[in-house]
Formats: sequence, C-alpha cells, structure tokens
Amino acid sequence: MTIEVRPASVFEDVRTVLGPKSPGANVCWCLSYRIPSKLNRELRGPARGEYVAALCRTGTPLGVLAYDGDEPVGWAAVAPRADTSFARNRKIPHVDDLPVWSLWCVRVRPGHRKQGISHALITGAVEFARAHGAPAIEAYPLDNGDARVDLTMAYAGIRKNFERAGFTHAADTASVLSGHPRVLMRLDLR
Repeated sequence: MTIEVRPASVFEDVRTVLGPKSPGANVCWCLSYRIPSKLNRELRGPARGEYVAALCRTGTPLGVLAYDGDEPVGWAAVAPRADTSFARNRKIPHVDDLPVWSLWCVRVRPGHRKQGISHALITGAVEFARAHGAPAIEAYPLDNGDARVDLTMAYAGIRKNFERAGFTHAADTASVLSGHPRVLMRLDLR
C-alpha cells in the first residue's frame, strides 16, 4: 500500500471521509473549530455538508486527504490559527505572536486504521502548511500516555504521534477531551 497525501479540495472525497452514512445525520464535518460557534450551532444535518461543499468550491483546500490509490482513506484539518476558533480559545494558550497554523483533526476511515495513515496525514499537513508559508504549526493532541482513547474523541490525535513527527511540547492547556488533557505541540517550520 502506498499512501499519498494531497490537498483536500474535492468535495466528494472530503465527504467520503467526513460525511455521515445517513445523509440527514448531524455530524461535525470538521467545522467545529473552523467556523464561529453561533454558525456551528445553527448548521444542522445536510446544511453542514452543503457548507463544506461551498468551502471546497472556493478553491482553498480545507486540509489534506490521504489516498490509497484513488480511494480517500484519511483526513487532517489544517489552516492558519487566525482562521480558526483556536485564535480565541481560552483553554488553549498562545505561546507567542507567531502566525502559526493549527492542525486539529486527524481522522482515518474504519478499515484503514493501524496502517500508518495518521502519520502520513500529520506529515502531509506539515508540508501543506510549509508550502503555504506557515512559520510554525501547532497541534492540540491528547496526552493519554498508554491509556486507551475512545476513537470518536481521538480526532485531536495523540501526543506520541506528534512527537514522532518532530513536534515538541510547547505548553499545557486547560482543555480536556474524553478524560485526557490536551497539550500544545509545536513544530517550527522556519
């Protein structure tokens, strides 16, 4: 298996990884940190997918997708922190005033896990941010040690995967997800 990571700009591929099995279901679509909280609460069911489709039509990739051949098998959300709710998040600190990018979601489709795809996604997100001039990239993964993480809440990633990708611990946060503290990990791209 050869995994290729590409910018996420084709809506059908984004839908394959992030969309619900049932068209009317209310799922995140990885919008929770991308859009203002009021809009996030207002968008329900199919409106969420329609919003993502409109974002894809702008031509600015929403992150990166991992492909096994032509099949999309994973997703990573990455964007300038200033364009996300992390710019205002009170639980996740700002280390400095550097215009960093945020990597906040890593998702691998069922049936494709435990094959190194999350590692490829992290690397691909870093390269995407670097190619767009990011001076540094941050992630806010779970610091779970060896404890098991519920797959639904593992979207933030886990600390050891980011350490393997060269990220270092930059700060503790006040954020807790699924009973595990989140830490701010950073990779300097300069």
